[in-house]
Amino acid sequence: MKLCITEKPSVAKDIAAILGANVKRDGYYEGGDYKVTWTFGHLCTLKEPADYTDLWKRWSLGALPMIPKRFGIKLIADKGIERQFNVIKTLIGEADEVINCGDAGQEGELIQRWVMQKAEIHCPVRRLWISSLTDESIREGFNDLKPESDYDRLYYAGLSRAIGDWILGMNATRLYSLKYSSPGNVLSIGRVQTPTLALIVQRHHEIANFKPEDFWELKTLYREVTFNATSGRFKTEAEATEAMNKISGVPMVIKDVAEKQGKEAPPRLFDLTSLQVECNKKWGWTADDTLRLIQSLYEKKVTTYPRVDTTYLSDDIYPKIPVILKQMTPYATLTDPLLSSKIPKSKKVFDNSKVTDHHAIIPTGQSPSALIGDERKLYHLIALRFIAAFYPDCIFRATTVLGEAGGVGFKATGKVIVDPGWRNVYAGKDSNEGNDDGEQSDDRILPPFTVGESGPHEPSLLKKQTQPPKYYTEGTLLRAMESAGKTVDDEELREAMKENGIGRPSTRASIIETLFKRRYIYRERKNIMASQAGIDLVATINEELLKSAKLTGLWENKLRRIERGDFSAADFIAELKTLIGDIVINVLSDNSSRRIEVADEEPVKKKRSGSRSGDNSGEAAKKPRAPRIKKLDDIVCPACGQGHILKGRAAYGCSRFREGCTLRLDFNDYSPELTPAKLASLIKKQYK
Repeated sequence: MKLCITEKPSVAKDIAAILGANVKRDGYYEGGDYKVTWTFGHLCTLKEPADYTDLWKRWSLGALPMIPKRFGIKLIADKGIERQFNVIKTLIGEADEVINCGDAGQEGELIQRWVMQKAEIHCPVRRLWISSLTDESIREGFNDLKPESDYDRLYYAGLSRAIGDWILGMNATRLYSLKYSSPGNVLSIGRVQTPTLALIVQRHHEIANFKPEDFWELKTLYREVTFNATSGRFKTEAEATEAMNKISGVPMVIKDVAEKQGKEAPPRLFDLTSLQVECNKKWGWTADDTLRLIQSLYEKKVTTYPRVDTTYLSDDIYPKIPVILKQMTPYATLTDPLLSSKIPKSKKVFDNSKVTDHHAIIPTGQSPSALIGDERKLYHLIALRFIAAFYPDCIFRATTVLGEAGGVGFKATGKVIVDPGWRNVYAGKDSNEGNDDGEQSDDRILPPFTVGESGPHEPSLLKKQTQPPKYYTEGTLLRAMESAGKTVDDEELREAMKENGIGRPSTRASIIETLFKRRYIYRERKNIMASQAGIDLVATINEELLKSAKLTGLWENKLRRIERGDFSAADFIAELKTLIGDIVINVLSDNSSRRIEVADEEPVKKKRSGSRSGDNSGEAAKKPRAPRIKKLDDIVCPACGQGHILKGRAAYGCSRFREGCTLRLDFNDYSPELTPAKLASLIKKQYK
């Protein structure tokens, strides 16, 4: 008997239908030589500290660091999970061969391997590796099953990730909670979670500390066209006024007119991150919303595997492109022009060196007629991007006109579309459709200018202010995680930096949701804001390794190298063991007595079917919460002049109360509803 183990009941049903296993049993399908069963995402997890030794049941600084001699797994405590696992274990005991049909990715490999290990498998195992759930793809996959050993490195990478998250999350959370929080409070620390929070807190400080500066822009209107001074911004009004005086009453002379033809390539196909970014920009969807919807489209067979980090297709997909386009009958008016000739094979679309486990997200060609609502919108977005990829470049003519008045140079630019090319796919839609960065170019058509012509013009001087950085949205935060905190607009550079990003495309959404759940961040319209609890936590962490986006990106790079076989999983774990040991020593040697409080968490839901492991940041749900004390960093203590004002439960006080400062401002005299500015004003009057 051959036993197939899938990751979801819906996938098991599809595979069973292909294999002729049409008899439904309790927890599996049966027919012919096959039985097909399923997991619900993670059935197993790494053991918790208390599972290893009674010494780790109680949170104690003396027990740190906690490093098990050998990491073990256990079944998640849930009756439904236990029941299905017993079905799987019984079937494995009867099987002559097991076919691992889990999701074809690192997390999917880990989920299935843990279940098979827990069930004590002894028969041979082969792997089904497919990029879509269409009947054709499933049949092709079963005709080309791979030995399990081909994916050992993928499993080692997934296991290393899970163990690394355990080592840092469990130890750092206990360490910082015991050392720096008030009794009962938990400071949640994670290998990916904390650097992500640090990015948001850093942006908060950049905005809070931003000091706007005035600048002046000199423009002039000549022949109904606005020209900008080539010198750029003026930093002082005097400089700007001097330039304005030079050109007033002096005719504009055209010095140069240059035209050149340019090309704009179609936008790249979607990977998961770019899809999440685009959906957040267009519709305000969260990363988790988009991941849930694209996973549903995959399971409904209309799009390919979604948890990918490449925007390229492999060469073997090229012969299938005409078939897919022909099957996309709702888009016939757009696909027919492509099918009338040979499909181009561009290196910007097809590149084997840029594809590892899976290619970019594309339609499968299956009919999307059953889709409604947001699923239909998402499919349409992917379909148009896919079709546009095979259209010609957009050809435009760019014009640059240089002028001069009173010795001051001016420039005007314009662009004319000569051949829309791929932009025909988006004709009549939002002008930003298909433009990945959302920027609009200067598409105005300039009138003909002649070198040497001159005439009157209307100068103007505009006073402006520099603007602070923008708060992160989920879209821009995903990009920052992808590039380890660096702002990257160039697509080629973006691709090159993906191996050093924070987290993986499949887990970034859950990391962001974890930060929301723990109330370290919150939403204000589309903006992501750092809460006081998040700000305080990042301020407390002195270990740069725990909050550095760059260094976390390097860890991610090592995990990818484990997948490729050019870095050792044992070395990765050994490095993290050394790291957590150093962190424990450094924190314990800190003699400061600072304490911070965090906001209560929302209730933690039990992990259930289809869940994906994210960042293991400790046991935050297991300890009681204490009321939060808000730290008002901007108000210096008037008594000692060194501490900052804290807002407690009944009064304001000084952050240096443990050092002996006795300042106490009762709420009877200083209302707890005062704004920080009003409180500072009252304190200043009282302590003149």
